[in-house]
Amino acid sequence: MTERPRAMFAMTPQNVPLVFPPELMARLRACVEIDSTLVADDFTEPRVREALAGTEILLTGWGCPRLDPAVLDAAPELRAVLHAAGSVKGLTGPEVWQRGIAVSSAADANAVPVAEYTLAMILLAGKDVFALRDRLRDRRAFPYGGILPGVGNHGRRVGVVGASRIGRRLLELLRPHDLAVTLADPYVDAAEAARLGVPLLPLDELLRTSDIVTLHAPHTAETRHLVGARELALMPTGSVLINTARGALLDHEALVAELRAGRLSAVLDVTDPEPLPADSPLYDLPNAFVTPHLAGSQGNEVARLGRVVVEEAERLASGDGLRYAVDHAALERTA
Repeated sequence: MTERPRAMFAMTPQNVPLVFPPELMARLRACVEIDSTLVADDFTEPRVREALAGTEILLTGWGCPRLDPAVLDAAPELRAVLHAAGSVKGLTGPEVWQRGIAVSSAADANAVPVAEYTLAMILLAGKDVFALRDRLRDRRAFPYGGILPGVGNHGRRVGVVGASRIGRRLLELLRPHDLAVTLADPYVDAAEAARLGVPLLPLDELLRTSDIVTLHAPHTAETRHLVGARELALMPTGSVLINTARGALLDHEALVAELRAGRLSAVLDVTDPEPLPADSPLYDLPNAFVTPHLAGSQGNEVARLGRVVVEEAERLASGDGLRYAVDHAALERTA
């Protein structure tokens, strides 16, 4: 690469000033040559194609078109893709690595708000906040005369499904709380679970013994409907299922049946499909709390992703390796 490598933004244009606020933009300009007025969300535009021919670093994010072979052919000097978002699986194919292009992702940074959201939902669910708020609104009086049995987070059993980036971050956030946390993940052995500080259980046992279950597994062919009718039936009556991973991990028809029976509650930040159809019963069921895929980086949180990308660009400009390089083989096992 040259002393100051040539870079280009490739994402939704409106996102650039949010992901790279003035302080970060100044740092970026100090280490790369970049035209902040040129943001590619369509690689077929003549101006973009012309700039792409000399681009050495592509700064990508939400809204970037897929880097297919035609795009790569138009960027013969491209050496690195720095992604200011989570997974790059929808953006890249094996040809990127085959051409020796380094890929970095801010997925670790994006895991932070998802884990924080999940922690908040676990603690709120443990206090039965969602149901008690509705009762208070309906009755306009406290729906109890004293201490509520079965409410609280002291010793609450929390089952984490998947030691993903988010799952591991969540385990860290759960540690200071007086909870009984367990983990299910077929790719984690007992020694690794011990390092994470949690007992390792088979999925069925975790479901049977948890008051709150939170999903953090990747979406693959094997994990589609990982939690279906059989698995939901294992969960204790009164337990809560949280999904901030991928909607397809959960059989929604089976979940609706359990919710209608009043046996379980659910907190869903992701669904399948997404968004839900307008007539989905999940909008109206009182024991379903559905949010619009907002657990990931939003608002002022997206600058955290930009900071990761700027730091990676600074490393490249100084001749150092990437800190958050994506391993293609590992990527193929996830979504």
